[in-house]
Amino acid sequence: MSNPVFFVPPGSLDGLGAGATATVTGSEGRHAATVKRLAAGEPVDLVDGRGVRGRGRVSHAEGDALAVVLDAVEREERAPYRLVLVQALAKGDRDELAAEAATELGVDAVVPWQAERSIVRWKGERAAKSLAKWRSVVAAAAKQSRRAWVPDVDEAHDGAALTARISRAALAVVLHEDATAPLGPVLEMFAKEAKNGAAPKDGEVLFVVGPEGGISPAELTRFTDAGAQLALLGPHVLRSSTAGPAALAIAADRLGRWSGRS
Repeated sequence: MSNPVFFVPPGSLDGLGAGATATVTGSEGRHAATVKRLAAGEPVDLVDGRGVRGRGRVSHAEGDALAVVLDAVEREERAPYRLVLVQALAKGDRDELAAEAATELGVDAVVPWQAERSIVRWKGERAAKSLAKWRSVVAAAAKQSRRAWVPDVDEAHDGAALTARISRAALAVVLHEDATAPLGPVLEMFAKEAKNGAAPKDGEVLFVVGPEGGISPAELTRFTDAGAQLALLGPHVLRSSTAGPAALAIAADRLGRWSGRS
């Protein structure tokens, strides 16, 4: 069973090694000491959300402080490709569910997208609160899935910003029910071309998921003109909260995330 994970501020594990003591305070320390009720000797991991993981054992837990004697401090390097989910804003909590599941499946960044057919609109104070909620959901999912990296959640993109990002990506895939090419072979061809030098060996791999009303024809044209490919996930039409995580699961396999090939 994997160790429970607690967040520490970025940089706080730098320079520490075996035998050093790291202290977790504030809400994280309080959760460990008073909610989890960790006892001396129990194994825990401390992560800074930017790839550094400290492994150790509790030496003291009381009030809002957790002290951990470290066995090792490790840095987990990013994979060559950054897997990015571009999730159209959706009603209810479907977009947040997609971001949560994508985090568990290894996404590196999540991009809220204000699509033409999105019913939900992020404006003013609502935009700030919604973005903060997404970031909170992603951080909690990263902690639950024991990740050393917390995915970035970018500012919401409009169509122009997304088109520009697609043009810069190593690979951009629009998940669409009218596509004819299955996603698996598209990713396998990309990996083969990268190996042969015909495609970038790093950069962003984008997966674009539309809203409940679908991606408009004008958006599809702009995205494909910018270099995006259309791909199909399977014989059934998936909900907006399911499509992105399904694509990431396929990508994690085809691009070597789950087998060590990357």
